[in-house]
Amino acid sequence: MSKLTTVSHKDDTRSWRERWYEIIFEADTPAGKLFDVLLLIAILLSVLVVMCESVEAIREEYPKLLVRAEWFFTLLFTCEYAMRIVCARRPMRYIFSFYGIVDLLAILPTYIIALPFFEGGRSAQRLAVIRAIRLLRAFRIFKLAHMLSEATALRQAIWSARAKIAVFLSSVLIAVVIVGSAMHLIEGGRENSEGQPIHGFDSIPESMYWAIVTMTTVGYGDVSPTTALGKALAACMMILGYCMIIVPTGIVSAELAHAGRKGLTTQVCPECMAEGHDSDATHCKYCGGKL
Repeated sequence: MSKLTTVSHKDDTRSWRERWYEIIFEADTPAGKLFDVLLLIAILLSVLVVMCESVEAIREEYPKLLVRAEWFFTLLFTCEYAMRIVCARRPMRYIFSFYGIVDLLAILPTYIIALPFFEGGRSAQRLAVIRAIRLLRAFRIFKLAHMLSEATALRQAIWSARAKIAVFLSSVLIAVVIVGSAMHLIEGGRENSEGQPIHGFDSIPESMYWAIVTMTTVGYGDVSPTTALGKALAACMMILGYCMIIVPTGIVSAELAHAGRKGLTTQVCPECMAEGHDSDATHCKYCGGKL
């Protein structure tokens, strides 16, 4: 009788974990969607608190309210983080995954700042460290990614196009090096009408900076060519920049269209914590685990 009771208790525990796993890690059920919506609202509000805290007037007028709000969201995300670890079939896979690290960074700064070590010191260096740690709370915004159904398809499209994107970036880098070297040769060592040296193309790295700014059509205007040949080369660089802007967009769009035809779901593999499975998949395509 005792043995049957033990087996039944284990089954109840397993079914409890499975139910919470579907709610927390997946968004295919109404409960999972509701959990994601509530968590999304909490993340946005917590990031809003961090932004308000950076405004000196708000920080001085509502110091206690901001502290209470910060601790409320920290404790809320701590419970969520603990529940994810408990529900995951392989907790260590989740803890050391990208989203596991992001979830940890979302709660860790508040606890670190609360340590006695950070309360007594008033040096500028220590205050700078505290300020940097507080900025880590903005990592909560990354928690939005794995709650949006289209984020999986976008991430997989970018990953599938990584080779094409690498080739594109290599081509951009080559063009920047060539044009930067040419501009240094053409414009370097020039003087203005008053006989003073014109700065901006004194070295190849500085010329490459101008080439990047020009190719991306930003055009700060802090550095510009003065010779006819330099202006002609700058015009070619601008036209090249306009032509190359559409290349990564086309690559990712093609991969997104291909991913859309597959019909990806929000299911997370309980074995390897991977996402991006086909709608009709019964087993994980990465580790073979049952979905």
